[in-house]
Amino acid sequence: AARLSGGENRLVSLPLSRIRVIMKSSPEVSSINQDALFLTAKATELFVRYLAVYSYKHGRGKEKNALTYSDLSHTAEECETFQFLADILPKKILASKYLKMLEKEKRDGEMGEDDEEEEEEEEDEDETVDEDVGS
Repeated sequence: AARLSGGENRLVSLPLSRIRVIMKSSPEVSSINQDALFLTAKATELFVRYLAVYSYKHGRGKEKNALTYSDLSHTAEECETFQFLADILPKKILASKYLKMLEKEKRDGEMGEDDEEEEEEEEDEDETVDEDVGS
């Protein structure tokens, strides 16, 4: 394979130096071949393009003639191929809604603890009854 020359650098839009830094951040990577760097950059570009086109076609992008964050997050949530991005592209919600969700979770958690305590008390009572019957 030919080494990257100045002309081949133009075949990728992403900055190769940034991709190299990301690749080197992995502890398993000690050195990076120029061909591997180029192919990683090209594969990343193709993936981003595929994600964008898919999100545009299956989202509201056609209506607005634009690709929005909500199109991307919807794709990550709904399409099995992109589900691994769901944590990276979560649906946007208002801060007030998020705070209400946290409050509800906190209340549900407290209720769950109360239920567990009641179950433990009932089990203790059952054991006492069993001991009385066995005597």
